[in-house]
Amino acid sequence: MKNIALNFSRGFVGLLFILSGLIKANDPMGFGYKLQEYFDVFHIPFLGEFATGIAMLLCVVEIVLGVLLLCGFWSKQVTLALLITIIFFTFLTFVSAVFKVVTSCGCFGDAIPLTPWQSFGKDLVLLLMIIYLYLNRTRIVPITKTSKPAMAILIVVTALSFAFTLYTYYALPIVDFLPYKVGNNVPELMKIPAGEKGDEFEIVYQMKHKGSGETKSMNDKDYMKSGIWEDESWEIIGDPERRLVKKGYEVKIKDLNISDASGTDYTKELIENPYYNLVVVAYDLRKTDTASFGAINALALKAAEEFNVRTVLLTSNAAQDAQAFSQRHKLFIEVFYADAVPLKSMVRSSPGLLLFKNGVVVDKWSAAFLPDYEELKQQYFNK
Repeated sequence: MKNIALNFSRGFVGLLFILSGLIKANDPMGFGYKLQEYFDVFHIPFLGEFATGIAMLLCVVEIVLGVLLLCGFWSKQVTLALLITIIFFTFLTFVSAVFKVVTSCGCFGDAIPLTPWQSFGKDLVLLLMIIYLYLNRTRIVPITKTSKPAMAILIVVTALSFAFTLYTYYALPIVDFLPYKVGNNVPELMKIPAGEKGDEFEIVYQMKHKGSGETKSMNDKDYMKSGIWEDESWEIIGDPERRLVKKGYEVKIKDLNISDASGTDYTKELIENPYYNLVVVAYDLRKTDTASFGAINALALKAAEEFNVRTVLLTSNAAQDAQAFSQRHKLFIEVFYADAVPLKSMVRSSPGLLLFKNGVVVDKWSAAFLPDYEELKQQYFNK
């Protein structure tokens, strides 16, 4: 029974760490965004500059530790490293759950979204298992007792993990779990489907009797039904509170609003264009790869001249800064503005390029793998 419990814990923890590491390594930039949230919460924003690098390193560590645990190599060091890691993650998820500072821990990236309490519960289970593994670390039997195969596996797994993480960082996630993935119809994802209901809310009033000083709370239905609003001896104190009564269908895209410098809404016009249009995304022009804009500018110019394809730049920077950037780089691109959160979800690259047609994401590219104009022409525009 002891061996069964030990092997089960070893297999469960090892596989879960590998799965978690691979999912996050598939989208290291997204994991980096999540780490930035934690850095802001703990008032260490200077680490934000290194968030993506730290995220990539953590992905590799998770994968390597998981593989070493399954293989049984260096059980003392590996179980200690796992224990330190899970204590750290349990602390983070506890803070998120209790203080509601980070709504999702990013444990499995966007593939398996977990609430803070779900994440904390998962980490508690893992913590108990890893403590058990640590206490029984001398009973973990490696698949081989010779050092050369163990070292070879460590080197190969580390190298492959780094290679995979670097590739997805430069070339976009291999599996896109975001709402702006290729093939998705963005306008449809911004609506509540027929037959579904949105969130139900109630308005809660704090009431006070002018004579006796008695206070009580009433929701808007009881307030109207009781007729208390006609009784002049009762008054509303403070501001009414809007409370969620029943969680309804949550639209996949709820925060995309595109406007020009004067605040005019262009979301529908740009996203639902029935023709091809190119959308360049750079959520922060101060942190973008400026060298890529030369190729993007040439692409936009050719597409406009030959096929009248519209190209726009979406950014969250102030209009003055964005216009100065456009003039400095002589961009042949219209500039529009949106919040940084949806822009980060559109494409995990800055800049990134998306091809839309009639609201559908036809294709998307990172700055490191921008398409050639002839490629776009033959594959899309000529059809």
